[in-house]
Amino acid sequence: MRNAFVRELLQRAEVDPRIVVITPDLGFSVWEPFRDRFPDRLLNAGIAEQNAVGMAAGLALSGHVAYVYSIIPFVTMRAYEQIRIDAAYMNTPVRLVGVGAGFAYGGQGPTHHGLEDVALMRSLPNMAVCCPGDDIEARELVQASFEHPGPMYIRIGKSGEPRVHEPLARFKLGETIEIISGSQAVVLASGTALARAKEWVLRLREEAIPIEAALVSVPTLKPFPEEAVLRYAQQGVPIIAVEEHSVIGGLGSAVAEVLAESDSGAVLRRFGLPDAFCREVGSHSHLLKRSGFHYERFHQMMRGVCDGL
Repeated sequence: MRNAFVRELLQRAEVDPRIVVITPDLGFSVWEPFRDRFPDRLLNAGIAEQNAVGMAAGLALSGHVAYVYSIIPFVTMRAYEQIRIDAAYMNTPVRLVGVGAGFAYGGQGPTHHGLEDVALMRSLPNMAVCCPGDDIEARELVQASFEHPGPMYIRIGKSGEPRVHEPLARFKLGETIEIISGSQAVVLASGTALARAKEWVLRLREEAIPIEAALVSVPTLKPFPEEAVLRYAQQGVPIIAVEEHSVIGGLGSAVAEVLAESDSGAVLRRFGLPDAFCREVGSHSHLLKRSGFHYERFHQMMRGVCDGL
C-alpha cells in the first residue's frame, strides 16, 4: 500500500510541478526515488510535525499540492491544531498521509498506535478522510488527491498488505465497492481491515451452518457514502462494520450516524478495537488477537446477529 502511494506520487510529479512532499525526518528507504528525481520537492522538516503542516499549508496557498508523510499519531495528533487551522479552516490542498494504521507499529508501543485518527480527522470541516484497503485502493485515492480542492487525510498500512481487488478496478472518492455478494448480512470494511474481512466472510461460508454475507469496501469515510449504506440497510439484513480503529468515531460510528437518521430499522454491529489503550508491546497480529480482533469473535458476532433475526 505504501509503495503504491509513493509510486503514484512519483509518476504524477513527472508531469505536475505542483507536487511537493514534506517529511518530519521519516521515510528513509521509502522516499529515495522521489528525492533522487526531485531533490527540490522533498523537504525534511525535522522532528517538528507542527512546522511540517504549517509549511505544507504555506506551499498549498502558493499553488502547490503538498503531502505531509509521517507515522499516524505524529502526523494527526501532534500537529492537530495546525491541521485544524492551517489545513481545514483555510481549506488548503494539504494531504496528510498517515502510515501504520492500527497496530502496524505494535513493536514500538502505544505511542505509535494509530487507533483514534479517523475520529479526529472526521470531525474537522472540509477534511476528506480516506482509508484504502490495498494497493489498488491506495492508487485510486492518491490519484483523486491530485485534483481534490480541499485538505485530505489518507490512512495507509505499513507494508505488505494483501491485494483484494483486481488490478484494473476503478472507483471515485466517496464510492463503495462490493467485493462479495451475499444475502444474509452485509459486512462493511475499510482500510487495513479489508483483507481480513474478506478472509472471514469466505470462512463463514465454510462453516457447518454457513452464513452468506456480502462484503463491501468503504475506502472513503468522508465524504461518507450515505446513499450506499442506506441501500444496504433497505435489504433488511444485519450490517457489520469492520475496521482496525477504535469502535468510537470511525467507520462503525459513521454508519450508525446514517442509520440513526433513517427509517430503515437496520441492525448494526461494530467490530473494531476496544475503547482502551493497548499497553502491550508486540507484533501486529499479536496485538490484534489480544484486542479481540480475530475470526472467532467475528464469527460469534455474526452468528448471534444472524440467528437472532
